Amino acid sequence: MEQPSPPPPPSKWEGEVFAETTAADPHQIWPLLADGFCSVHKWLPFVDTCHYVEGVPGQPGLIRHCSTTDTTSSIKWAKERLNLIDPIAHTLTYEILDNNMGFKSYVATMKLLQGSGGGCKFVWSFVADPIEGWPLEEFVKYLDSALHQMMKKMADFLQKSP
Repeated sequence: MEQPSPPPPPSKWEGEVFAETTAADPHQIWPLLADGFCSVHKWLPFVDTCHYVEGVPGQPGLIRHCSTTDTTSSIKWAKERLNLIDPIAHTLTYEILDNNMGFKSYVATMKLLQGSGGGCKFVWSFVADPIEGWPLEEFVKYLDSALHQMMKKMADFLQKSP
């Protein structure tokens, strides 16, 4: 009798969302993104707190802890590591090391590009294992909404700054 084959490993999800603003260029937004790796809660609507855990600020290996309280009042958290930071290319890559939100593997890259007609285009791409109970399309919509809100907050902040 032949043994059944084990199920294939889950395929990786890959996706990308972007937002644009004409209110600021990549050079202006970059410090908010790069210096704000441990203060992303200022920009992302779904992060209540984010703080430094270990490593050298602004260097690969830096680890942060981010958390939020969901609609059921339970705390969701993620421990994340900065893997790459390139101030010339305005790019950073990070990964989730540990969490209680269902991520098994998640690596994301945030990149700032010159926008069409000036301004800035913010691109957030990711590769992840499927998240149980969360369809890919819904996850992408979630990131897209978060990125648009993040870009608006950053642009508004820069417009109010002297």
